[in-house]
Amino acid sequence: MSNSGLVASPSQARELYLARLRTFVREPGILFWVFGFPLLLALCLGLAFRHRGPEKWLVAVEAGPDAESTRAALAASASIEPSISTAIDAGRRLDHGEVVLVVRPGVAPSLSFDATRPGATAAASAVRDALERAAGRKDVLAVAVVPVTAPGRRYIDFLIPGLLGMGLLGGGLWGVGYEIVGMRVKRLLKRFTATPMSRPLFLGSFVVHRLAIAVVETAFLLTFGYFLFDVEVRGSIVGVFATALLGGVAFAGLGLAIASRARNLETANGLMNAATLPMWMLSGVFFATSNFPEWMRPLIDALPLTALNDALRAQMGDGASLFACAGPLGILAAWGVVSYAVALRWFRWQ
Repeated sequence: MSNSGLVASPSQARELYLARLRTFVREPGILFWVFGFPLLLALCLGLAFRHRGPEKWLVAVEAGPDAESTRAALAASASIEPSISTAIDAGRRLDHGEVVLVVRPGVAPSLSFDATRPGATAAASAVRDALERAAGRKDVLAVAVVPVTAPGRRYIDFLIPGLLGMGLLGGGLWGVGYEIVGMRVKRLLKRFTATPMSRPLFLGSFVVHRLAIAVVETAFLLTFGYFLFDVEVRGSIVGVFATALLGGVAFAGLGLAIASRARNLETANGLMNAATLPMWMLSGVFFATSNFPEWMRPLIDALPLTALNDALRAQMGDGASLFACAGPLGILAAWGVVSYAVALRWFRWQ
């Protein structure tokens, strides 16, 4: 009995390999995750943390009689980048994650930081060392440590609004766009051509459904943050929900626009990843957008996730009103209107 069916010839092995290679090259989603995503991640994080040599800790020095000498002492360290701010502005920058630590100058300087924030403890050690070297003391300089534990000023208070925004973005794009493309692939949309169903009504039903889910999602995360980490909402809870719903509308509209012409799940997957991943990295979910170069800020501030995160943090952490967040809310509204208009114009049943 011949065993030719069990042992592959060199030509068969070559053809099988070439078939796998062609399949790999023709899948944009696979190419993106293998080559595009690592490059995009390296580019974004490289721009955000672009300091050469030792990592520099961003430190705020409270304005006062000894502020300049303290700033100069800290600037002598290769790992610290100090700047002078008023007491109110220094506290705000610490709350928003723009600095990792605040120094109050004096004979016995004090350091304010949140030990749960990544790098805060290491930054405090570097600041203490720099102050001791500048003082020229052989003994340990008396430095008071004022831990930041009050709700509203911890890293978790910065993180929860970002995670809420990220969840609303993912739900809007994947929960809406992916479902529509799936219906098109299964030829379910084609059946609506024989019905009096209108496109605005059909697409609007997805938006309404997404808003209902957004209410539950927002309530769940806010409750989770409050009971487990004592994350409070300093502003109006109604305003926070209204902001979250506006974000849900904007992201649902973006999902509709992406799904309006996508013919298969692979294309939709690539387009949705191309829309979500840059915002996850650029829009200040895990760290402040101030880490990026100034020339990138107009682009970053125009992203819908940046606007949503800024509005949520202003209301939850600073107690800002909806009127005070008019700028970010206007950006969100513009994204929702334009995305929905594009979806209505481009959408096809087949």
